[in-house]
Amino acid sequence: MKLEVITVNESQNKIQKKIISQIKELINYKNLEPGDKLPSERMLSEKFGVTRSNIREAIQKLEFYGLLKSIPQSGTFVANTGVIALNGMIDDILRLDAPDFKSLVETRILLELKTVSLASLRRTEDDLKHIKKALEAYIEKTNAGEDAVQEDLLFHLAIAKASGNATMNMFMLTIIPQIIMDFEKYHVCDKRQSILGIQEHREIYEAIKSQNPVEAKQKMKNHFNMLYQYCYNS
Repeated sequence: MKLEVITVNESQNKIQKKIISQIKELINYKNLEPGDKLPSERMLSEKFGVTRSNIREAIQKLEFYGLLKSIPQSGTFVANTGVIALNGMIDDILRLDAPDFKSLVETRILLELKTVSLASLRRTEDDLKHIKKALEAYIEKTNAGEDAVQEDLLFHLAIAKASGNATMNMFMLTIIPQIIMDFEKYHVCDKRQSILGIQEHREIYEAIKSQNPVEAKQKMKNHFNMLYQYCYNS
């Protein structure tokens, strides 16, 4: 399993915001109501003069916030939100700035302390296999002296999935790509820290395996000690 890193630069952000604004104008111009269907991605890309992948990313963002709903083989529809609320929420989305590294880390830590507790209570044997597989991939990369940032985060995503909470898992998947880029940008994880991480990952895995939520949460806190220090001492 490979984790694709999506780079969203300032120019792409501007394009995405412009498309979202144009979708809002289209909904208002056509007086689309909840349940009404939007034009196809192909038609929107031609109308707005952008690529279909640009359209898809903008729709996915609006879908994430519950403003649109995509149905396979059927198309994309206005969600059951109401036009006034929809316009207000889109305006808020357009004003959102890209999250900084510290806020991403704070969010990640809060999420993971909860997901690791839930995972230790709810994990299945299949979940354990996936977590262990990610752990072994991390160990292999680290021992080979290679960058193991993606393998590290795949380990944490496997734990999020084992939590059985689809919303928390979705939030993790949403913030992970930017975290990967920031880790690489700021060189947060050096070789020494990666080697130390092997033991920390093993301890987290063992706590989940033994279904001990208190121990699992404490081991995760210990694991995040370096991130705490980086964020608040840098």
